[in-house]
Amino acid sequence: MARILAIDDEKDICELIRRGLTGHEVITTADGLAGLEEARRFMPDLILLDVTMPGMTGFEVCRRIRSTPHLTTVPVIFLTARGTLADKLEGFDVGADDYVPKPFDMRELEMRVTAVLRRAQPHGVAEVLEIGGLRLNMRSREASSEANTTVLTPTEFTLLEYMMRRPNEILPTHRLLEDVWDYPPGVGDPALVRMHIRNLREKLEKNPSQPEWILTVGRQGYVIGKG
Repeated sequence: MARILAIDDEKDICELIRRGLTGHEVITTADGLAGLEEARRFMPDLILLDVTMPGMTGFEVCRRIRSTPHLTTVPVIFLTARGTLADKLEGFDVGADDYVPKPFDMRELEMRVTAVLRRAQPHGVAEVLEIGGLRLNMRSREASSEANTTVLTPTEFTLLEYMMRRPNEILPTHRLLEDVWDYPPGVGDPALVRMHIRNLREKLEKNPSQPEWILTVGRQGYVIGKG
């Protein structure tokens, strides 16, 4: 059972989430500011977050969650009617792990919740992956390079681990969506991968616009390897 915080000003949506995720402890709040305060108090395992709310937008809530030390690694799924590509990109940019547009199928939401919670589970043994000067601590979820040391979000961590276990292998976007995000074949937005790759570069590369570690192979995918 996970502790899930749903931040949404639509009472019907909150009730649907509460009824649908019966295997978890679900609490709800109706606006962004109250949701942020509840996140700090409740320490949830997962946050479901609307975008358009009174008090504070979901984007700003997520931004503050990612800048709060004890909430940095809490996974966030946006659950919102704002489903344009620009909205999704902004959501991924502020640190979302996934983005589910309304109206949504409850079974799909359950699958996304299960997948994100699985990615957030800590590893039981201490282990460090290393490729040259790029290091990933499996227990602390810290990644370090010559440029920086940073704690990763659950999805950033899983993506980087997946790539580092396959050095110099070209990984197509569709494969990453299937293996990292657990999307069925042909499902999932490639923007999800692009934005998380961009976020990893921002955190780990000396010059994110000219990456040395996380490389793009034109029309084929991405690869980890010293460029």
